[in-house]
Amino acid sequence: MPAPADLDRLRIVLVAARNPLNIGASARAMSNFGCHHLRVVSPYEAGFREARSAVGASTVLAAAEEFKTVAEAVADCTLVVGTTAVRHRDLQHTLRRLEDGARLIRKRLGSGSNRVALLFGSEKFGLSNEDMSHCHWLVRIPTHEENISMNLGQAVAVCLYELIRDGKAARQKEKLPLAAASEVERFTAVLLENLFVSGYLSRRRVADAELRIRRLVRRLNLPARDAVIWVGIMRQLLWKMQSGQAASVTTEKMG
Repeated sequence: MPAPADLDRLRIVLVAARNPLNIGASARAMSNFGCHHLRVVSPYEAGFREARSAVGASTVLAAAEEFKTVAEAVADCTLVVGTTAVRHRDLQHTLRRLEDGARLIRKRLGSGSNRVALLFGSEKFGLSNEDMSHCHWLVRIPTHEENISMNLGQAVAVCLYELIRDGKAARQKEKLPLAAASEVERFTAVLLENLFVSGYLSRRRVADAELRIRRLVRRLNLPARDAVIWVGIMRQLLWKMQSGQAASVTTEKMG
């Protein structure tokens, strides 16, 4: 995830947004993901700062900067990326999938003091060719063919999520202490006893069955705490099976 200082260099630019509620929803999405710099170009509704949809994002909306042109809105940015839902439109720009574009944006944000602008067009028409002429390249969200256009606030949220989500970052796995050889052998022994009593190994007559089971257990790399639990489970199962067999023998004798 980009550092807060990196996200502080990101500018979300809404071009000719028609609905103030969508501007508010965009501000809310920005606040959700730690992005605070909103710029609007020629908004259709001048009273967008009072949008009720900006839940928890009033500061983002209040601090939004207004511009008359896209050129003015991106003048201080070294990378300008446009968004589009196009499928067959003739574009004169490189078009990247969102995940690929997000990776490049993260890289630019992390290099020095570069500012990056991410442009979103109006809800009805998207970015015009003139708007796109200010972009270095474009990204698109892969939506379904039957309904390719997304709500403005949703589009901002999806793009910001992908931007903070580093797909290559290794997930931190909980490192648990592994069971000692003696604990693993204790589990193996009670497992084998279960397999014998249940008849599993009797039905599968393999010369080296016990050795195979022992190797299988080692491949599990059991954590110490899990080994203790598994031994308890196996012992309970074994007790249940042996109790059932004893009851059956008693019944037969009585009969």
